[in-house]
Amino acid sequence: MSETKKVPIGVSARHLHLSQEHVEVLFGAGAGLTVMKLLSQPGQFAANETVEIHGPKGSLAKVRILGPARKATQLEVSRTDAFMLGANPPMRESGNIADTPGFRIVGPAGEVSVDQGMIVAARHIHLHTSDAEQWGISDKQQLKVRVGGERGVIFERVIARISDQFALDMHIDTDEGNAAGVSTGEYGEIVE
Repeated sequence: MSETKKVPIGVSARHLHLSQEHVEVLFGAGAGLTVMKLLSQPGQFAANETVEIHGPKGSLAKVRILGPARKATQLEVSRTDAFMLGANPPMRESGNIADTPGFRIVGPAGEVSVDQGMIVAARHIHLHTSDAEQWGISDKQQLKVRVGGERGVIFERVIARISDQFALDMHIDTDEGNAAGVSTGEYGEIVE
């Protein structure tokens, strides 16, 4: 693989982003999220806290919350998770939750029902501005990424997300990782 456009891959399991208001409803007044493990993106972490998610036909237990708190609550699931919940969320970029299915969240201190916020996250690459400039990639550009191995694939329509706050990392969901035989920590290569 070319060293110049080699990208680490992170396989994202189902997870939840919460507003501070919802953190307090679910875990108690004044509660905050506590760090279990730092993630690849600066300032982001997997929290110790988990909740139960209920959809129209099913539920998911022990769904990990990612911190810090955000302005809006958002659930990111794989297509398989969505089937288990009985929902049909669209594939979207994180943060784009308009007109998406709602769900119910049950925590140790309370529960919250939201009208929208469930998505299947579109595959994407976080690029620091310096990486993007070096490789001639623009924000929101759709890329192709080749992954080798026994079940080698080329992921198409991988969205470039560029910021001076990002660290280089490609994110796919568990369905995509399983289908391609890819685990967190492996590498892909951006191809023309």
